[in-house]
Order: sequence, then structure tokens, then C-alpha cells
Amino acid sequence: MIYASLPELPGGKPRPLPFYLAMEEHLARNYPGGEYFFMWQVEPTVIFGRCQNPFAEVNLDFCRREGIQTYRRKSGGGCVFADMNNIMFSHITTSEEVTSTFGRYCRMVADTLRALGLDATTTGRNDILIGDRKVSGNAFYHLHGRGILHGTMLYDADIPRMVSAITPSRAKLSAKGVKSVRSHVTTIREHLPSLSIGDFKSFCREHLCDSEQTMTAADIAETERIALPYFTDEWFRGRHRGADAGPERRRIEGVGEFAVSIDLSPAADSGGIPRIRKVNLAGDFFLLSDLDEELLDHLSGVEYTRGAILEALSPLPVDRVIANLTAEDLASLLAP
Repeated sequence: MIYASLPELPGGKPRPLPFYLAMEEHLARNYPGGEYFFMWQVEPTVIFGRCQNPFAEVNLDFCRREGIQTYRRKSGGGCVFADMNNIMFSHITTSEEVTSTFGRYCRMVADTLRALGLDATTTGRNDILIGDRKVSGNAFYHLHGRGILHGTMLYDADIPRMVSAITPSRAKLSAKGVKSVRSHVTTIREHLPSLSIGDFKSFCREHLCDSEQTMTAADIAETERIALPYFTDEWFRGRHRGADAGPERRRIEGVGEFAVSIDLSPAADSGGIPRIRKVNLAGDFFLLSDLDEELLDHLSGVEYTRGAILEALSPLPVDRVIANLTAEDLASLLAP
């Protein structure tokens, strides 16, 4: 695996989070051969999933007061709080097959932690544990025939700040929230207090990679161009316009939480059955590729019945867009 390295900014200051998300895209789009890996850190930032409502999922008032940045990513899942003690891992691969690619990557990272003497294991599809507590969570999405995996590695954690930044409801129950998070997560520093963050990063780099490629000035310029949409208000908001959490949420075990919004046409033009104009799905489900283009846009004009929705979904790769979701489950969500 090739380590993609960046020239440091003056004073060792980190770049803003969208730069690193865009660097993943640049490598996936423009470096078709080989596998790439890089690590990055950011000033305090909340990163929320592609389909999440930041007004409902992020404590925006707290973040503004504390100078915590907030950005939407293109992969699915829930909110993540990152700061300079939370190392982010990015891996770009030629494989698009989710289960085997995720399994291989998580095993590589767990093997790296075990080489440090830690009791590291993988669980489910995207978590890495030390003992029975989570130290790393990861997400995946497709782009131009490549797979992009990225996630957290908790070297250390400011858990009270993390809890306060993620959701207003949890912030109101801060003591309870902190206790809950502490019981479920751990850090590298907790187990290896004498290992500095710099030495930990060097060990990971040497263990996972066998060569290096330094990003050129042209690479950096293209990455900065790709990053521009991440800074826009339109991308931040997505389809969400305010703090209203929207419709009632439903959870599908092994898939995630969903909030469904459907815009229907009048029923008169379809024999008393309305037709779908537009569908929006919000939630923390595991998004693998473009939700609208590959799935929801295909429902426009479909009669609003479970049978018609299921028929429209049947030729579509539903589980390649939302991990573990079946066409039957999605039809039931849309037309209960």
C-alpha cells in the first residue's frame, strides 16, 4: 500500500477537514492504480453523515460558541467529533465489493494495533475494538470504480466536549451521556500511555504501507478545487432547512435509522392513487453510493402503493446503495 503524504503547512497547522475528504476523491479519480492510505488530523470539527440533518443531529449553538467547525461528508453513518487527538484514517482501494473490502481493511488496522500489544478485534462491519470497547469506527462509499474507506482512530478523547457537540438532547443530559460514551469507547493512550501520538502514527504508517508518494503542487491545487463545494451552505444543509427533526424515525436492525419524507402528486391523474414526486431519506444508515441518482430518483412518477414501489425497486441494487437494506424493507418504509 502507498502512503500519500502532504507537505506541511507553516507551523504544522492542519488543513480544514474538506481538504482531506477532497484528497480522497482526487486519489480515487486520478490515481487508478494501486491502493493508497493517509492519516490526518483537524482542529475541533463535527463531521455528519451524508443523509443527516445537522439542525437535528449537531448542537450547532455549542459548536459556534466553542469554535468547532461542522461539515457534511459523502459517506453515510452518524456524527463524528474529531480534534487533534483523533487521528483520521483514509484508504482508497480498487475494490468496490463492500463486505470483503471492509473486512480486509479493518483486519489490517486491527493487526496493526495487535502488533503494538493491544487486544484489538473487529466487530460487525465497521468497528474496531480494544477489549470490548470501540477505538475506531469507519465508513465506505463508491466513487468512479474505486472504494473509499475512512474513519476514526481515538488516540485520546475529550468525551465531555464530544457529547456536548453531537446532539442538543444528549448535551442536556451531559453527565449521563459522558458516562455512557466512556463505557463504550476507549483510546490508544489509555492502554499505551508512554506512546506519543507521533510515534503511534509512525508505527501505523510503517506497518500498513510499503512505499510513499508525496502530493505535488498540482495535486494540492486540484484537491482544493474539489473541496470547494464542501464549504457551501447548500451542501451543509442538504435538503434540510431547519431544526425540525422531520417525520417520525424508524429503525431497521442491522441497517440504521430512517426518517422518510415523500412529496406526492394529486391522485386525480392516476385513478385515485397518488404518484410519487420526490422521496427524501434522512438518517444514520450506511450509504455506499449516490442515494438520489442510483435509487430515489427512480421512484419519481411511481404509484404510491407498496406493490408499485417494490416493482420499481426490484431491478435496482438497493443493498449497494444502502448497506444491508432490501427492496422489501425500503418499500415498507415508504408505504407502511
